[in-house]
Amino acid sequence: MALGQFQPVVAKWFSETLGAPSPPQVRGWPAIASGKNVLIAAPTGTGKTMAAFLHALDQLLARGSDLEDVTKVLYVSPLRALSNDVRKNLQAPLAELRERDPSLPEVRVAVRTGDTTQSQRQKMLRKAPHILVSTPESFYLLLTSAGGRGLLKNVETVIVDEIHALSRDRRGSHLALSLERLDALCEKAPQRIGLSATQRPLEKVARLLVGERPCELVDLGHLREIELDVIVPPSPLSAVCSHEQWSEIYSAMAELIRARRTTLVFVGTRKLAERLSARLSDELGKELVGCHHGSLSRERRLDAEDRLKRGELSVLVATASLELGLDVGQVDLVIQVGSARSIATLLQRVGRAGHGVDRKPAGRIFPLTRDEAVEAAALVGAIRAERLDRTPEPPAAIDILAQQIVAECAARPEGVHEDELFERFRRAGPYLQLERKDFERAIELHLGDRWSLLHRDAVGRRLVATRRARLPALTSGGAIPDNADYEVRLAPEDTFIGTVNADFAVEASAGDIFQLGNSSWRVLKVERGRMRVADAQGLPPNLPFWLGEGPSRTRELSQEISNLRRELPDASELARRIEIQPTAAKEVCEYLSEGARALGGA
Repeated sequence: MALGQFQPVVAKWFSETLGAPSPPQVRGWPAIASGKNVLIAAPTGTGKTMAAFLHALDQLLARGSDLEDVTKVLYVSPLRALSNDVRKNLQAPLAELRERDPSLPEVRVAVRTGDTTQSQRQKMLRKAPHILVSTPESFYLLLTSAGGRGLLKNVETVIVDEIHALSRDRRGSHLALSLERLDALCEKAPQRIGLSATQRPLEKVARLLVGERPCELVDLGHLREIELDVIVPPSPLSAVCSHEQWSEIYSAMAELIRARRTTLVFVGTRKLAERLSARLSDELGKELVGCHHGSLSRERRLDAEDRLKRGELSVLVATASLELGLDVGQVDLVIQVGSARSIATLLQRVGRAGHGVDRKPAGRIFPLTRDEAVEAAALVGAIRAERLDRTPEPPAAIDILAQQIVAECAARPEGVHEDELFERFRRAGPYLQLERKDFERAIELHLGDRWSLLHRDAVGRRLVATRRARLPALTSGGAIPDNADYEVRLAPEDTFIGTVNADFAVEASAGDIFQLGNSSWRVLKVERGRMRVADAQGLPPNLPFWLGEGPSRTRELSQEISNLRRELPDASELARRIEIQPTAAKEVCEYLSEGARALGGA
């Protein structure tokens, strides 16, 4: 029996609180208990996180009074919001278990991300949490600082959540090297557990997690039964969305939202998130609408998440900041405005509704142009046919390698042997084919002048960090590009509200009203890197803008669109085949036919 491997109090709590174990849990627990590296792939909302955590919690609780004040479990997620969410979802069951059996030891959980205050960081250094929740960037910083290395040296289990999201780019390369550094720090290499929801092929994701080490794959697929539809406004779409069409879209969205308790609306940019939250506030009432994106302060993001969970919001408008495995409560519907630009992204977002075992996700796509209507139909068609984007492989980036070399040397004052570093980093998935000449190139980036970060002992073949290396190692880590955003602070309290693009801030003048986080603010003063504002008391605002937000379309989705254009299906046949509204199918097919005629194809 799946729960039979756990302590009776843990098994009883699980069965009475969560019911029967889900398939990822039934198949994942034995693999995890064996001590092997494990990658669990299953649809969003099927209990993967609990599959990874329950065995670790059970092992910690089983130690009783022998449980030491050291960190045993490290959880890494791509999003700060997901990290905070996991901490809350661990603390609740731990408290319930201790209520059932007061003899159980206290298991402490702490979060270390960019949002963590200095006092919280010092507190966890004084008394280590048993479970540390972090992001790839903060994990790197912990590996590079003396206090952080003291926290991590006893880690036995590393859980990497939503690992497919890290596989897309150089963040995956960076994390893979950090995992190798952790192995070198710990007396025994920790067990690695990866969690993924939308990936293809699974073996490539496993390679990012463990390199060439053995890894047991627990593959439950990527699809659940899902309810999807495409909704177009009464006025025919065109190359741009007119004011009239926007009004029709707002009304249609408000009608869907009113018919449900809670709705998540996903958009592609922060500016559109602010615009939609403002207009939906007019339709539904400001107190029922929230806004969530990465340029809002931690307090405002957490407040929006908590209000949604408590049922105080009818709708929360979000960017990708909420698309991963957050527990946002009982969401009944997900609305995608515009195109998600990726099959996997749409699946991930719609999975926020029905985020739980035995619940059915429901989603609606609102295309804003005729091209987006075709893209929406192709997205739905791909999901109906159980097709998925190929998960990108992170590159063997030399600059990321150089960054990690400097960081490892800065963390070890005695220096590191070149051969040790080379062999260590070649075990990371993206760097399995790393050649010595490329490794040498990475080292040479930081040798040769008075500003060098490394000193090379040619005789002993050791690399030693220079005195000035520590500061850039701790302040310039990660693969997320820097931006020049301005902080927005409420005067006179100096409360941090969020950030806006530097160009927007520079062009602003005292007295201007703008919106951030679905609230209006009046500009008092623009300083270097900072805007001082006052509450504008709901006065009509302008919208801020941010640069570099347009996501690209995946190759697989582009192929789906090409296939649809080539087929030129009949509207009724398209509506039946991919199960969308006839009005949407008609608009798609008419547009495709017009294009074919214009090009001489029909």
